[in-house]
Amino acid sequence: MLTVSKIIKNNNLFKSGEVVGVAVSGGIDSMSLLHFLNENKTKLNIELVAIMVDHKMRENSASEVEFVKDYCKKNKIKFNKFQVDALALAEEHKLTKEEAARKARYGVFDALIAKGIVDKICLGHHVSDQAETVLLNLFRGAGLSGAKGMELVRDNYIRPMLYTTKLEIQNYAKANDIPFIVDESNLDNEFSRNYLRNVIMPQLKERFKGVENNLVSFSKIAKTDDDYINNIMNIDAIIKDDYIVRIPVSYFVYPESIINRMLRHCFEYLGVSKDVEKKHIEIIKEMVKDAVNGIKLNLPNKVNVHKEYDYITIIANEKKYKFEEQELKSGTINIKNFGKITVKRTYDIDVAQKDHIVDVKKVPSNAVWRPRREGDMFTKFGGGTKKLKDYLIDKKIPNRLRDAMPVLAVGSQVLIVAGQDISEQVKVDVNTKAAYILTYNIKL
Repeated sequence: MLTVSKIIKNNNLFKSGEVVGVAVSGGIDSMSLLHFLNENKTKLNIELVAIMVDHKMRENSASEVEFVKDYCKKNKIKFNKFQVDALALAEEHKLTKEEAARKARYGVFDALIAKGIVDKICLGHHVSDQAETVLLNLFRGAGLSGAKGMELVRDNYIRPMLYTTKLEIQNYAKANDIPFIVDESNLDNEFSRNYLRNVIMPQLKERFKGVENNLVSFSKIAKTDDDYINNIMNIDAIIKDDYIVRIPVSYFVYPESIINRMLRHCFEYLGVSKDVEKKHIEIIKEMVKDAVNGIKLNLPNKVNVHKEYDYITIIANEKKYKFEEQELKSGTINIKNFGKITVKRTYDIDVAQKDHIVDVKKVPSNAVWRPRREGDMFTKFGGGTKKLKDYLIDKKIPNRLRDAMPVLAVGSQVLIVAGQDISEQVKVDVNTKAAYILTYNIKL
């Protein structure tokens, strides 16, 4: 396949010595790709591994695995097979069969890459697949990023046949006497891609000559434009953590194309982009313009968006904050979802140190760490008594974090706001003999 050779050479798809996995289904496309790479592995200086995932979706899937296994044995190709229950996954996660099979398959591939078993995974997508992908994405309401279709290289995944026609693959398979099996499920028009391939595309090809190549050309133009916009997108000030992203409100003055991509980037980072639609993006932009501080927006897939002072905060799987009361004593206490509070008793008093330091005698024996409560009052260091709620607002503590922040209190009188301040009532002075030094390891 001349097209494949050029693509590999012009894009440096392989590095010398790499272990390359080939995703094989037994169909003509993946078998032709496996044959081509096996014939050229010495020239490319790569090690080849055939990878087959049995989705357990058809009765004859086991025989298909044996077919590929036998071919690899005859041609001295390493072979790894994996079995996943795509139907159970679909039911558990409310996915279509198509989505579940893809999720399970890529889960296997990702694991092989992460464990260093293979360096890259080769996929057998070609021109027809790309044309179908572009149309499917457009039918689903995708923008420019969807219009560019599949990428030749994405992370550790490569598609050497992406610009190879089906006819070229068929001719290659025939010329090299490559065996393959016909997947009967490809005729099942319940799947969206099959419906497009078997019903819609034949009619388009009859009416519009060269439609597949034109769609692929369009995808290349879309990729060029999309890559340019992404490259000028400034995301340096976006704060990212495991399940949270914070975007400066000031970023929302950029052009719409930048803002939309910025939000998409955040949802993709959190791994929740699947259920986020254009209407959700628009609601977030309206939130920035009109919503008051502290407002919360619930999106699908347990995603919450908060407006928090100078930031828009997006959280996947937002935590519920709850903890039991604990007394103040020397040692370290762990408060779930907040972090650690370490208390050390000292007789060497240094009022200038930066850690919280309180007079032992001024702290009542019945003082406890607890969550904030309605009616709590706080006399901050330096004087001035106000409601704890107002104090936290003044400190610009986001509303969602206020319940997670422990306070040391007696009744409604707050003596310490963990990680923030101590009360005037417990500060050390010239008469202090013993003090508690408090340090924090905060996970909020």
